[in-house]
Amino acid sequence: MTRKLDLSTPLFAAIAVILSVLVVLPIGYLVQRAFTSDAGAASLVNIIRLVTEPAMVKPFLVTFLIAVCVAAACCIVAAPLGWLVARTNMPGRRIVRTLVMASFVTPPFLGAVAWEMLAAPNSGLLNEWFRALFRLGPSAVLFNIYSLPGVIFVIACYTFPYVFVLVANALDRIPGDLEDASAMFGAGTFATVRRITLPLVMPAIIAGVLVAFLQAMTLFGSPAILAMPAGFHTMTTKIWSLLEYPPQLGLAAAASLPLLIITIALMRLQRWMLGRRTYAIVGSRLGAPRLVQLGPWKWPALVLCLAVLCNPIFLPYGVLFKTAFTHTVGESLTFSTFTLHNVGFVFLDFSQTQAALRNTFILCLMAATLGTLLALLVGYVTAREAVFGHRVLCFLATAPIAIPGLVLGVGLFLAYARPPFTLYGTLWILLLAYITIELPSAFQQFSAAFKGVHPELEEAARILGATRLYALFSITAPLLRSAVIAAWCFIFIDTMRELSAAIILVTANTIVLSVVIYDLNETNALGAIAVLGLTMMTLTFVVVSVANRLRFGIPAAGRS
Repeated sequence: MTRKLDLSTPLFAAIAVILSVLVVLPIGYLVQRAFTSDAGAASLVNIIRLVTEPAMVKPFLVTFLIAVCVAAACCIVAAPLGWLVARTNMPGRRIVRTLVMASFVTPPFLGAVAWEMLAAPNSGLLNEWFRALFRLGPSAVLFNIYSLPGVIFVIACYTFPYVFVLVANALDRIPGDLEDASAMFGAGTFATVRRITLPLVMPAIIAGVLVAFLQAMTLFGSPAILAMPAGFHTMTTKIWSLLEYPPQLGLAAAASLPLLIITIALMRLQRWMLGRRTYAIVGSRLGAPRLVQLGPWKWPALVLCLAVLCNPIFLPYGVLFKTAFTHTVGESLTFSTFTLHNVGFVFLDFSQTQAALRNTFILCLMAATLGTLLALLVGYVTAREAVFGHRVLCFLATAPIAIPGLVLGVGLFLAYARPPFTLYGTLWILLLAYITIELPSAFQQFSAAFKGVHPELEEAARILGATRLYALFSITAPLLRSAVIAAWCFIFIDTMRELSAAIILVTANTIVLSVVIYDLNETNALGAIAVLGLTMMTLTFVVVSVANRLRFGIPAAGRS
């Protein structure tokens, strides 16, 4: 067989260059600008301002408080919910899982807008109903969403699914034999949970708490919508404000470093904690999980789960649907009040809709395709140890998971807003941001998938004269078809809802759907927001439904 021209080595070298451009270049510019004065000289002036000015110290303390409270709330809510779904005979367990996944794919900033409609002190539906029910004056407020507790509540609503999924999946893998043995020796249900189940699921709980902490610390959309009207900043909103006119680029870069350092430190802490004390199941032919019989408590347990899901799902989606088809938020949805005015305004009269939909679709399509291809190639190189320095490629592919979206946006702005690579103001800089943000999740998925494909098939092809690339795309990739499509769908969905990096990088010519929704909130165009939000979620659920029908597992994560 004639040996084909082998382009594997130059292509793998190009991958190393691409990863360096995606990760090393923006972070390098970020660090360099943080330690540079406005005159261009090396200086600690930005760092000194960061740690001494109250206007910079206070947002950091507020962010830390929010992250701690959100992590604690998510653990308190999600761990028992995961146990009820995975280990009990509660009815409707599959429906509860599906609803949790629905809250998983809901953009947090869209949830924050919905809770504005529900719990704004003056116009929120819940407050209006509260005043009408008890015949109270206009100053009576049941819940003020523009407050520190309100921000914590909304962020927790769309962060607890991370903890739930980790805990529920861990509980699904615990065999019933261990719990049966505990019961045989006389231990009760709660003693078995405390001594057997809880230790086995503790690594998942720790991982979930740290993920919730990081999500709450690096989130931009919800604090921007709720915290700034309340009169306080978090670190992400403060960084964004520093980029407004006149921009303070050095201070913004310095303020981004604590988020980056804390994220990396917490990820290392998670690995250290889980490495020091782990629980493993030894043996084979383990039994299926034993369901705890709740008896008469199974229906109250279901009611409790549905009550929890009212906060991220039923109430927000209900108010979005009602607002989309009425003239005002406070107006009831009836046959006489039903209107398509907001739909007509968004799709016929609003000038930014078509551009935003077009740009969003183009970016989602390109990011999903190029990101999946890049993750596939990097996953292959690292799994098969195909080139020297494959460990470095693995590090570069996973490093963006430690870079908050807003921090990455600042780094890309500093790197590409000036010659020789002037990409700011084009879709290319947004594409770089989206691929960088989504690369770690897709890479990890492919790394796991490659372990299930034995390299002997590729070796046989190479013996017959095939190149590495030919073997990869003709033999291995078809075997990973499910993983490829799942990664593509995940990147497509997460790109659509990404706000943190986009808010830094968009211009009038590169507007995207998530930023349009955020900007409309500034003008209080709630009807238009509801229509666009429902449009975004409809597209998301269509992609998820297609993936589920094809039996593809889609991980859900993202920063917005």
